[in-house]
Amino acid sequence: MSLLKQLFLAICLLLGLAFAGSFIAGVESSREQLLSQLRSHAQDAATALGLSMTPHVDDPAMIELMVSSIFDSGYFASIRVIRISDSSLIAERRTTVTSDQVPDWFVRLVDIQPQGGDALIMRGWEQAARVEVVSHPHFALAKLWDSAVGSLLWLLLCGLVSALIGGWLLRTQLRPLDNMVQQAQAISRREFLTLSRVPRTPELKRVVLAMNQMVDKLKALFAEEAARSERLREEAYQDSLTGLANRRQFDIHLANHLVPSEQNAAGYLLLLRVNDLGGLNQRLGGQRTDMLIHDIGEQFKDLLKRSGSPDWLASRSRGGEFALIAPGMVDEDADRIATELSQALQSLYSTGASDCTPVAHLGIAAFRPGEEAVSVIGRADQALAQASQNPDKPWERLDDFDAGHGQSLHNWHNWIDEALNKGKLQLYFQPVSSCVEINAVLHHKVLARLLDPQGEAIAAGRFLPWIERFGWAARFDLAMLEHALTHLQQYPAPIALSLSAVSLRDSASRERLLALLKAHPKSAALMTLELDERHLPPAAELEQLSQSIRETGFNLGLQHFGGRFSLIGNLTHLGLAYLKIDGTYIRAIDKEGDKRLFIEALFRATNSIDLPLIAEMVETEGELEVLRELGIQGAMGRLVGSPAPWQG
Repeated sequence: MSLLKQLFLAICLLLGLAFAGSFIAGVESSREQLLSQLRSHAQDAATALGLSMTPHVDDPAMIELMVSSIFDSGYFASIRVIRISDSSLIAERRTTVTSDQVPDWFVRLVDIQPQGGDALIMRGWEQAARVEVVSHPHFALAKLWDSAVGSLLWLLLCGLVSALIGGWLLRTQLRPLDNMVQQAQAISRREFLTLSRVPRTPELKRVVLAMNQMVDKLKALFAEEAARSERLREEAYQDSLTGLANRRQFDIHLANHLVPSEQNAAGYLLLLRVNDLGGLNQRLGGQRTDMLIHDIGEQFKDLLKRSGSPDWLASRSRGGEFALIAPGMVDEDADRIATELSQALQSLYSTGASDCTPVAHLGIAAFRPGEEAVSVIGRADQALAQASQNPDKPWERLDDFDAGHGQSLHNWHNWIDEALNKGKLQLYFQPVSSCVEINAVLHHKVLARLLDPQGEAIAAGRFLPWIERFGWAARFDLAMLEHALTHLQQYPAPIALSLSAVSLRDSASRERLLALLKAHPKSAALMTLELDERHLPPAAELEQLSQSIRETGFNLGLQHFGGRFSLIGNLTHLGLAYLKIDGTYIRAIDKEGDKRLFIEALFRATNSIDLPLIAEMVETEGELEVLRELGIQGAMGRLVGSPAPWQG
């Protein structure tokens, strides 16, 4: 029982005892007063009769008349006139009338007995007769009953008002306790909330201030670990001059996208080399050359913003060499981007940033999962060499295969549209297991296959770029969510489903998703919705979205985490179920010490708020063993299990 209820019941009990005592004392006092009045009334009537009968002591008829006159007033149970000499009755009147207004139980409870009085009738100096008068109690009982009922109603009204006021005061004074309970519950959900309103009550004020101090301390420790990890990531994977990824990050990213997997798609690798970098250093100086390299880096950043794809990566390898990994890009897009980038770079020549034209050469090479990184880079280098030999065109593209997978835009449009309209989506499930016990499945990641007109299941890596190109990402999310909820109704087991950035940004799509979630409350505990760390909305919108999803009862997690580690400072308000670490930082972690240092820092930061970590793309036993040593909770990848239809 809560403290509020205990105090409220205690107040009600005390009020009940006080009012009951007051009621009983009031009734008893009234009873004694009425008994005294009955005795006085009987004695006064006897005295008056005795005096008035003295002149008529020898006239029985007159005495009878006077007795009847007094008795008929109705206040007496009996009146008797007794001759003293022989104790004979001269006159007597008696009644047994009772009041119907007073319940019998009340009569028995108060026990008001008739009260009597007597007086002597004198004949000179001789005692001739005695008058005995007994007052009837029914009038006193009726008055006492009315008084008791009135007192009871008044006390009940006062008690009810007092209880309501007391309950309101208690709730008001103890509201800080409810806020502290919510604060403690938020901490258990890995949210750190500070109570802005400090109560005036000294005892509660000290507790609230202590809780706020503890929360601030936890937030500070978490922010410190997050900042340290972010510095480690920048030093290991970021180019200091341009802010782009460095050569190490480029190699890791390219190797990951060449691994045959469910999500990896074919695309293009673009290499850029600044024309005559050594000569620029001599003619313009190192500072202006660094500014040129910085400006080229800004062009790549703008290109990434326009592309809207989180899988694209721009990097500076060394000196004046840049690279762009663009999975999902098709040949016409590669040509367009190369032309736009060449024109943008030529503007640097116009402003004097470079005295060479073209400012840089570009080589573009297609790649697909399953190839070796050396082959892809060699093909891109060959294209770059051909471009540098062509004075009329600063870029060249080489394709050893059709990066568009042999299908036209029209075919993809029709296939995907038909699949979404007719529900031609097939769900595949990839297990996510505990690092300690590989057979202990934490949940299954839901993936999609698109059925083409021949009924063949196409992996997501092939059709997802087209869905984004057609602007159907929100439509695809809604279809996947409907399929996943239908699956849960038949096979109730924990699953995780990804949501795209479009579904989060578009208010109409977001409302449709939330309405669908609210319509399936029984599935809430079994589904975790995953957001891509690379496409999160601003912090305020993200917190509001997280709150909306948690209100439906569903869980929320982040996938592909690691590229924007500074975000970790905002995670304390989201109540996430887990973080999934991007496979970039997991691949070959048993051989590369810098990745291990980064994951250790990430684990320290998230462990301080009890936020579980799950590693993506775990491929080898060595990687899994390192994850166990670091304390990572879960793992997913080909080592754990490949995507497959439900085996329930």
